[in-house]
Formats: sequence, structure tokens, C-alpha cells
Amino acid sequence: MSPAATGLLRLTWVQPEDLVGHELRQAAEDGRDAAPLAARWHAAGGPPAPATAGASPAAVPALRPLAEQLLDALSELPSPLAAHEPTRLDAITAACPDWPASPTPRPREGEAVRDGDLLDRLHAAWLGRAVGCLLGKPVEKLPLDGIRALARVTGNWPLDDWFTARGVPAPLLAAYPWNRRSAATSLAENIDGMPEDDDLNYPLLALLLLRRHGRAFSTADVARLWLDELPAGRTFTAERIAYRNLLDGVEPPLTAVRRNPFREWIGAQIRADVHGWTHPGDPAGAARQAHRDAVLTHTGNGVHGAMFVAAALAAAAGGGTDVHQALAAGLSVVPPRSRLAAAVRLGIAAAREHRDFDVVVDRLHAELGGYHWVHAVPNAALLAAALTHADGDFTRSVCAAVSGGWDTDSNGATAGSVAGLLAGHPDRLPHRWTSPLKNRLATSVASFDGIGFDTLAALTHTEAVRP
Repeated sequence: MSPAATGLLRLTWVQPEDLVGHELRQAAEDGRDAAPLAARWHAAGGPPAPATAGASPAAVPALRPLAEQLLDALSELPSPLAAHEPTRLDAITAACPDWPASPTPRPREGEAVRDGDLLDRLHAAWLGRAVGCLLGKPVEKLPLDGIRALARVTGNWPLDDWFTARGVPAPLLAAYPWNRRSAATSLAENIDGMPEDDDLNYPLLALLLLRRHGRAFSTADVARLWLDELPAGRTFTAERIAYRNLLDGVEPPLTAVRRNPFREWIGAQIRADVHGWTHPGDPAGAARQAHRDAVLTHTGNGVHGAMFVAAALAAAAGGGTDVHQALAAGLSVVPPRSRLAAAVRLGIAAAREHRDFDVVVDRLHAELGGYHWVHAVPNAALLAAALTHADGDFTRSVCAAVSGGWDTDSNGATAGSVAGLLAGHPDRLPHRWTSPLKNRLATSVASFDGIGFDTLAALTHTEAVRP
């Protein structure tokens, strides 16, 4: 009998019986020996992790007591990879032989940017993030074959324009249905401003955090801000688990580890942009700031992904650098023996080796396809590959990131952010991408709903040059 038939309310990403399969998968990824605990779970009829994020397996609630026991027992199993994938900032910096030095004194406006105005860069970055996110929204959760088929049938492959349902045969739409909630606002024929998305909500929250607390904010400040400003229903995966933990009285950083099998997924990485944008020319400062945000919800590679993105964006925001130098700055703040660092190096190397980006993507999926499609490791590899292959070109950056599958809207958003900074001015982004946004952003962060990207750039600029 289905949950709907019994009247049960099943909330995805929080029910203990729905989390065990994900935690067992995480244990297999980080080398913990969970075989005895897995045997107990499967013998009791417990389901595996679903392949699609948010698709609850609707486990029988009677399994809940066992699920709670197993989740706690799984968290106590040691991982042989922990020494190379630390979460604490001091351990991360100690593991990074090329950790960048912060400029002294901290650069002010005019000093941080050598080739262009910082305000224009930030405006282009906000627009780029929105464009990349919107491009990836309708195909989020679709397999790679489906993304390629839907684009090819409309003559849009290699991907070079918005997705459209016009001219797509009904059988193909039935085989690869759009992300229905997103398609209504993100297909070419439906775009009317930038719709709400968590990939834009979190940068807004980070901006609000800096306006209220400055750069000295604590992880507890992030938590309080979320409780004040972020509707619980607009959180997902690790963020929803952390939110639940806060309501249960759990304090950071334990919020990231208590019954949280999503702690190495991409959530913290999509929250990192503002930390990079507001540290132009200071990758180390951006990484440290992103770390304080990330540890509310994530550990290990989940934290490393946020620091990688923040540092790369800080390098790009500083001016006088190219995308390859920005990626190198991002790698400099990630423990080199971590899986995320290895994946980023793989993505860069594959993109340099093959001119055909489809070949690059196929290689990444062959080598990293065992991870969940929302995990930070494969998505960081794809992001690095897309940016390397595009060599700074905006359209190629967002299209390559989205065309590679996995977390399409998140990767498109980050690629657009980097490429927007490198473009240096909103007018250097093709108008076919930016004009449908109509300088209007919808969001559930109430004080920002309907705001323009030019206004967001000005607010971000104020935080970037604040002494």
C-alpha cells in the first residue's frame, strides 16, 4: 500500500528508514566496512538508496527503530580515507602544500581588479550564474542519453541554446520527461525572468549573511539566518537534514554528521559563490569563508567542493587571470590526496586531451559514474572539464557544463558564474542568454524577491570592498 493510501506524510531526505540505503552507499564510497550492518538492513526488508535524489523509496515506517540504530552505528565506522579528506580547516590547510597566501593588506576597490571594474564583473557573474542554472533546470535528473536525445532532435547539439519542447516527438518526451516543475519556467518558450531555484537562493542568503554579520560570521550565524529566512521546504538533501538537526537542538558542526548521508553531496558547493566574489584576488580568504558556511551541512569532499569553487571564483574576480589559473587556485585549497582533487585533475586532463567534449563526458561517466549524480566528486570533475574545454568562452562554458549531465543546473550555474567573471562585463555576455532574464529574480528569500541582478551586483560589490 502506498503512503498516500495510508494517509502517511512522507518527507523526502529526512525519514530514517529512507536514509539507510544512502548511508550504506556513502560507506562503500569512503571505504567503511558496513557489510554486517547492511546484512541486517536487507534481512529486515530495508530498501536500497534510490537512484534519483528526492525519490523516497517509501520504506515501511516499522523499520524506523532499526534504521535509527543502523544510522548511528554506521556513523561510528572508521573510514580509511579520512586522513586524506579532512573536514577541519587546520587539517585542510596543513594538507595543502600550495595553500595560497592572502594579500596584506586586504585589497580595496581599485587595487583588487587590474583589468576591469569589479562591479561590472560581479554583475556578469550574477547573470552568468542565473543563465547556467536556468539552462540546466529542465534536464535536471535526466540521464545523459536523454539530455543528448532531447537536444539533438531539435538541432541543438552540441548544446548551444535553451532547451525547447517544440518539435520533440511525444515518444521521446515520454521516455525522457522534462523536470516538470522546472520546464514550465525554463524551456525557451516559457522563460519570463529568472524563476526561483536553490542555486540562486543560497547566494542570496550568503549575501544577507555578510550584510548582517560581516566576514567574521560564524557557522552558528549561518544556522540562525537559515532559521529566520529560509523556508524549510526549500531545503534539500544535506541542507534539509541539517535544518532538521537544528530544530532537534543539535548544534553545528554536529548538524552536518548526525544521520546525514548527503554530507558529501553538492549542496555546500552551490553556496560558495558569494564567498569567492567578495574576496577578489584572495582565494585563501574565500576558501576559509566558504568553509565556515559549508560545515553546517557537509564534511570531507562536500566541504572541499565549496572551498574549490570559492577559491577559483576569488581568483577570477581579482582580474588578470584566465580560467586555467582560476582552476589552479581552486585546487590549491583542496587536499591533493582527496577524491575531489583527483576528480578535478581528471576533468582537466581529459578536457585537454580530447577536442570532442562528448568524449570527455563519456570518460568521466565511465570513471565516476558509480557516485550518486548529486555527489560533489563527479560534479566537480565535470565542472573543471567544462571550464577547461571552453577556455573562458561563456556560451561554451555553460553549455558544456549542462551537456555533461549529473547535476545540470548546479554545474551550469557555477560555470556561468566563473565565465561571467572572466567576461568582465554584462554586455559581453550574449544577449540571447541574458535578455530573457528581464533583470528579475524570483526567490523564497522574501527580502530579495523580484530583485534585479544589477542591484544584487551593487550589494555584493559593497561587501567585496568593505574594509
